[in-house]
Amino acid sequence: MMLSRAKPAVQTAPVESAPSQQKNEPKLSTFIQKRDFLGAITLLEFLKASGKSSNENMFWLGYSQFHLGEFMQAMETYQTMAQQENCDPLVYLYLGCCYFFLGMYKEADEAAQRGPTCKLQNRLLFHLSHKFNDEKRLMGYHQNLQDVIEDQLSLASIHYLRSHYQEAIDIYKRILLENRDFLAVNVYVAMCYYKLDYYDVSQEVLSVYLQHYPDSIVATNVKACNHFRLYNGKAAEQELKLLSEKMSHSCKFAQDLIKHNLVVFRGGEGALQVFPQLLDVIPEARLNLVIYHLRNQDIVAAFNLMKDVEPATPQEYILKGIVNAALGQEQESREHLKIAQQYFQLVGGSASECDTIPGRQCMASCFFLLKQFDDVLIYLNSIKGYFYNDDTFNFNYAQAKAATGAFEEAEELLLMIQSDRLKMEYAYQSHLAHCYIMNKKAKMAWDLYLKMETSSESFNLLQLIANNCYKTEQYLYAAKAFDVLERLDPSPEYWEGKRGACMGVLKQIIANTESKESFREILSILRSTSNPQVEYIVRVLKNFAKENRISI
Repeated sequence: MMLSRAKPAVQTAPVESAPSQQKNEPKLSTFIQKRDFLGAITLLEFLKASGKSSNENMFWLGYSQFHLGEFMQAMETYQTMAQQENCDPLVYLYLGCCYFFLGMYKEADEAAQRGPTCKLQNRLLFHLSHKFNDEKRLMGYHQNLQDVIEDQLSLASIHYLRSHYQEAIDIYKRILLENRDFLAVNVYVAMCYYKLDYYDVSQEVLSVYLQHYPDSIVATNVKACNHFRLYNGKAAEQELKLLSEKMSHSCKFAQDLIKHNLVVFRGGEGALQVFPQLLDVIPEARLNLVIYHLRNQDIVAAFNLMKDVEPATPQEYILKGIVNAALGQEQESREHLKIAQQYFQLVGGSASECDTIPGRQCMASCFFLLKQFDDVLIYLNSIKGYFYNDDTFNFNYAQAKAATGAFEEAEELLLMIQSDRLKMEYAYQSHLAHCYIMNKKAKMAWDLYLKMETSSESFNLLQLIANNCYKTEQYLYAAKAFDVLERLDPSPEYWEGKRGACMGVLKQIIANTESKESFREILSILRSTSNPQVEYIVRVLKNFAKENRISI
């Protein structure tokens, strides 16, 4: 645990041998050595209630509460001690650590400043500078760090928090080389590899620690997260289920984390009940709630959750980009789309993310919004192997393929999509219809229209079919589309389109590239119009049919 002490704040005096009748009485030192902090707290509270409390016992009480994750109770203990005359200045540092873990960073800073100048104070202020985004101050405390275990662990944790995972790994590996018995450092290395998407490596490193401490909450949670990435949510959930069964009452600090991760592993089930309560407890809760809203098409709710967030990690930058892109498309806002493009470019162009999968996705998104589809394909081609069955990826990939004229590949990608929600979107239907037409499959585009309910979107699809079929000389289906359009909106443009398409069909019949059966269809289509030109055109067509022995 970050900032947790490796040694007790106050050393206990050696306990002399007690009379034989007291041999079975519990000893504080035994509880502390076994890290049974709940037992230690119980004993200390009993001594306090019995009037046997002392300043030393209060130190131990705060220490045990802190290491049990009961930061609020530890804070209250240290606040009580701070009110005493001749209070040990170290109390302010311990109080500052409690404030830090409670997210009370301003109070933590004030308490730390009142404590003695020492390595712990420097480490605490170092972390607070990171929380305050005060780069100048951060570098000042950075310079005070020494080549000792605690300071180096603190530096590694800041690297981790700033997404400098490789730098953190380098520090942890150096510590492990010199201290092979520091098994818990393997957990931190595993967490870094997890963040770098090396889930199998993370699992391998983690196993070193889990062999010795199979009931570790933090390590098991990381293992579950690896299983989620490598396999599926059910495999991950099984790991946490086993952990919950083993977990004692002394593990309260992990309960929120487990509740949060179970929602993620279950695909968002219970998100609205769990995530809102954890927004100020677990940083990822806000991001996962945003993702939940985006998946459920509640773009405004997702945007509102992110609008006041000052991004500091790649994930936050990416989500800021996504919510702005989604809102920009929904509201046709150029401003939001431009902001989204800038966020994507920041992530995709950064040295730490440019060669990662999310980084390449961001650059593809940036170029997508700029409508530079050749560049989009450069990035999507490099990562397509990771998203073979991903509907969203295939939809975006298909759009880029269609925009560059690769209609056969675009059609294949669109037909791979399984999501009913995506298939109902007009963007999907219009792109698929466009691909069908460009691949000389106009009938399939027409069948796509026939399955739609009458709406503004079906009207737009009709226009797409009519115009694109006409351009690609698939005149029969152009005539059918213009016919329906003219009935819905008797515009001269639609009549002219229908007339031209019918003449195109006639030309193809003469050239033997269209079946003579289509002749009857164009006659029927023309007769459905009240335009005065129809009578003359039909008369000419009948004469043609008679001369060429075409049955009408």
